[in-house]
This record gives sequence, structure tokens and C-alpha cells, in this order.
Amino acid sequence: MSKAELKINDQTIELPVVVGSENEHALDISKLRGQTGYVTLDYGLKNTAVTRSSITYLEGENGILQYRGYPIEQLAEKASFLEVAYLIIYGELPDKNKLDEFTTGVTNHTLIHENMKKFYEGFPQHAHPMGVLASMVCALSAFYPDILETDGEDESLNLHVQRLIAKSATIAAWAYKNSVGHPAMYPQNRLDYSANFLYMMFAKPTEEYEISDTMVDALNKLLILHADHEQNCSTSTVRVVGSSRASLYTSVSAGIMALWGPLHGGANQAVLEMLQRIYDDGGASKQNIDKWIGRFKDKNSGQRLMGFGHRVYRNYDPRATILKKSADAVFDELKVNDPLLDIARELEHHALNDSYFVDRKLYPNVDYYSGLLYRAMEIPTDMFTVMFALGRMPGWIANWIEMTREGQPITRPRQIYTGETRRDYIPLEKR
Repeated sequence: MSKAELKINDQTIELPVVVGSENEHALDISKLRGQTGYVTLDYGLKNTAVTRSSITYLEGENGILQYRGYPIEQLAEKASFLEVAYLIIYGELPDKNKLDEFTTGVTNHTLIHENMKKFYEGFPQHAHPMGVLASMVCALSAFYPDILETDGEDESLNLHVQRLIAKSATIAAWAYKNSVGHPAMYPQNRLDYSANFLYMMFAKPTEEYEISDTMVDALNKLLILHADHEQNCSTSTVRVVGSSRASLYTSVSAGIMALWGPLHGGANQAVLEMLQRIYDDGGASKQNIDKWIGRFKDKNSGQRLMGFGHRVYRNYDPRATILKKSADAVFDELKVNDPLLDIARELEHHALNDSYFVDRKLYPNVDYYSGLLYRAMEIPTDMFTVMFALGRMPGWIANWIEMTREGQPITRPRQIYTGETRRDYIPLEKR
């Protein structure tokens, strides 16, 4: 094993160099404090690998995303969401028998307990569906308390995995139905995962609901593209909470709440809001687009080009390329004449041909087209992050299992204290 040397004053210590399977290099500083008394300061953990993981490989410079070694482009084109979920959670693509068994297990657990249905009566009609989803997922641990005795090696864990994937879709769809005052539509076991979700979202007892194959395919791709993305904020949250040996349901509920933050899961909504501002200011005319491009370049304008650039990718987000094709297919089939799509296309054309954005590697990311797709599918804006959560469920589950099986110690970061130094208590009458 190669090593690096670190000099601190007159002391020299060796730091092991850890090399990942894709030739990523890291310095192992796990003994740094014990040997030197020093800790590292890394705001936001931008340069710190908090774990080893075999789930997802992300290489931002060249726009590479792989689940368990399989390129995202191949999975999005050829696989179903539940097939990818199995891959991410269990490590290998399933054969037909294993996929059928897994799919049947998920299908048979889409119903939620009737007592949980009563919870919706307690939420205000205007309650945000992310708050409902997080609360109801956490409540699953009360309805299935045996999860508290389940660890990463327990065979019964498979049942909880199936329950979580299945019931979260029903919980989410019913949260939407509750918000619009419509009766909940019970899941249909004859439908696959994506079609069943669309049915629960949009079907009504009073009429037949025709499910579009194009919309099902688009939703399948959206879920796959969001299924995992390395150690992002919400996934790290699942691991942090799970490191205390909190249950799978509790840890995933915490991940949902982290995803709810506008800096994480709300980016596609921000894209639509930006496009709407541009439209209200003058539509898709060249003059208006040029004006807004100028504003995005001006650091003092307060305007940001949303949906471009990524904290990790320094190239075209491979997920955006896939979603752009899906958006074209959905818009063509539904005959949608959406002026926001016209603006989105014009902005993309300008940004990809403008040295200001190219030099800064500001390429469209997955959020740029996902919001437009959801809009075309008539999924309301406040459900966008919920859709993200449904897709990310396999990644959260896989990370919780991996962390638990490896016996990750409880997460306990250090800090650099900047408060007052020691001082003596002053009695109240003397203050």
C-alpha cells in the first residue's frame, strides 16, 4: 500500500493511500487526531470521502454515472425501475425468476394499513406532500415494529425493502389526492410500478383512465435516473441517521426531509420558476432570451441560470441527455404547446454555444428537463420533489444496508470551536 507523508511542525506521519476500483485516490486520515491532535476542516465535506461504497460510481469530469458498474444510459434505455432497484439494492441484475419474485413482492405490498389512511384526515388539505411522505414513511416503523429487530443480515429485511418501495408510491399518490379533495384510488396489481403510480395519481372512480405508454416510459426513466447518486446530502443523511442503528424506515424518512431542502431536491421546481419569469418578461423572442442571457452573466443581477452546472459534474450531465429525448417524445405525443419548453430549448442552445458558460462547464443537468417532463405529465409542482424521493428510494435503501452490514460506527464529526474561552459564572444580581 502506498503512503503519503504529512509534516506538522517537527512531526512526520504517514497517511495510507486508498485506491478505489475506478482508480480514485484518497488519503486515510482516520488516525490523524490520535497521532497528532489535529483534525481536518472541510466545510460541507466537499473533499472528504465519508465511506467506501460499491453502489454507484460518479465521475464528473467526463459525465459518467454507473450503478453497480452498469452505465446509466444502458439502464435507462433497457431496464425497468424495479429491475434497477433490485440491482442497486442487491448488487447484481436479477434473472427472470428473481425479478418476478421481487416484482411480485413489491406488487403485493402496495396497500397501506387502513388505519394509516386515517392519518390523511389529520393533515391540512394544503399540507406539502413531502411533509406527508416523510411522516407516513416514519410511521411505517410503528405499523411494522419488527423492523427494529432487523439488521442488514436479517432475511426479513427483504420484506421491509419491498414494503418501503411499494407503500411509498401509494403514500405519495394519496397525498396528492388528499390535497385536491379527491377519493384515494387503490393500487392495481395488474399494472407495473410506473403505470400503477400514474393510475393512483390521476384515475377517478367516475371514469375510465387510459394510461399512456409514452408517459409510463418517461416516468420509468425519471425514476431510474434518480435512483442513486453517490453520497449526496439526503443519502449521507440516511447513513448518518442509520449509523445510530435507527431503523430503515426512520433513516429513509430523514433522507426525505433532507431532500426537501431547496438546495437539494427542489432544483427542478426552480428551473420552472425561472422559465416562467422569462416568459412573463417577454416570451421566447430572441431579444428577450438575449436579455436574460446577459443577466445570467452579470454577477450583480441576482439572476442565476437554474438547471445548469452541477456540484460534481464538469461535463454534460448524462441524465440530462436521456431526459431531453424523453421530453421530446412526451411533448410530441401529448401535442403539448408549452412556451416554457421553447424558452428552455433556446436557453440551452445559447448556453452551449456561449464561451461564458462553456468555459465554466455550465451544462444542463437532470433538473433542467425533469421539471418540464413532470409539467407535461400534469404532475403538480409541489409533487416534483416527491417524485425525486420515489426514484431515490432504492439508493437510500442500498446505502442503509451497506452501512449496516459493514458495521459503520456512529457518525460523530468534529468541529473547530470559535466561541468564548473559559469564563466564570456571574450571579444574577451582579449582571
